[in-house]
Amino acid sequence: MRTEMIAVGSELLNAGRVDTNSIWIADRLAELGLELRIKSCVGDDHTTLRACIADALERSDLIITTGGLGPTFDDQTKEIFAEVIGVPMFEDLRIRSEIESFFKARGLCTPECNYKQALIPKGAIAISNPLGTAPGVYWENPPSRKCRRIVMLPGVPREMMELWTNGIQRRLLNLAEKPISAQRFVVSGIGESVLDERTKGIRERYPHLDWTILATRTHVELLVRSTSDEQLETVRGDLSAELGDDLVCTGNSRPESVILALLNARGETLAIAESVTGGILASRLVDVPGASRNFLGGVVVYTPKAKAELVGVPVDFINSHGTVGEAITLEMAARIRERMGADWGLAVTGNAGPTADEHALSQNGCDKIGRCYIAVAGAVDVRCQVHDIHGDRADIQFRAANWAIDMLRRSIL
Repeated sequence: MRTEMIAVGSELLNAGRVDTNSIWIADRLAELGLELRIKSCVGDDHTTLRACIADALERSDLIITTGGLGPTFDDQTKEIFAEVIGVPMFEDLRIRSEIESFFKARGLCTPECNYKQALIPKGAIAISNPLGTAPGVYWENPPSRKCRRIVMLPGVPREMMELWTNGIQRRLLNLAEKPISAQRFVVSGIGESVLDERTKGIRERYPHLDWTILATRTHVELLVRSTSDEQLETVRGDLSAELGDDLVCTGNSRPESVILALLNARGETLAIAESVTGGILASRLVDVPGASRNFLGGVVVYTPKAKAELVGVPVDFINSHGTVGEAITLEMAARIRERMGADWGLAVTGNAGPTADEHALSQNGCDKIGRCYIAVAGAVDVRCQVHDIHGDRADIQFRAANWAIDMLRRSIL
């Protein structure tokens, strides 16, 4: 089954928007035992998109597109498929009614241009979209293109996922000879090159499996695919033994959800004081459902005044030690833990640039751009780590949050 995907949208061809849909769909295809062979990203230009669709219909059995199903003049995915295959468009009255109901429920009149979304290539099936006005399209064995399957999905990720899960996936079952299972291993504290070296022996032991190492913004992932669930379980044991505490979790969990699960299992709580990260730590924690059971709260203490008034660090201490460094970070972690009555206190300071922090002392490199300090206070002691982080301001802030989450996880363990 030759499978191909086309991501449609001029916005995907610049840095303003990243195509994440194809990654998600590739994983879903793998679960069905199907391998994505080709991926294209094409703008909304009619000539270019037409050539891309024509090529896909010649070489692939299953073509999946995302985007180009909207109501505006530049949304033309359905129209070009119909044009290439040589069939007219027809209005699906069920979809038209659903579009009208969508706007009526919001107290709005239906814009005339949205009725365009009810037009479907003749012979195709419209898939209702409960989250928006762009229906999906499923087309099997179109004229002059027998043995082809076409799937058209909206470009909005949550709409795309909804239509795939409840409208498309069941139509693609049993296309592969053997279903493929996948296991995801989330690793933190080491980079992808170190992970590559440490897992080389295990990968050589199982050369017939499909291995992928992926560096994300928050961690490194090792993906393993196999037609045997038993073999994946054996691999899990081998990797757990090799990676130890560097292995954060498997499956769909993420480091911050692991921290909250650890705290919940122990009946413990957390409070944080963050400076350089500016609220990123708190944001990632509260993004996990049920975080309030164990995360008591946090403060962004970005100035000397905030450190003194919100965390309780004495002004004389700040004047002596500065706003960045080991001493101030240790003090912040201990005081936020005490002030919030938490079992754990987490604090982070640093300089994300692009210029030096006027309140940071120059001794020991405390004013160095990219140098960040992370402290964890528990019932026994308070410890601090220092990290020199490279990158721009956003990189430094986000990676400092990564190190803080990883240090807290290891401290709890």
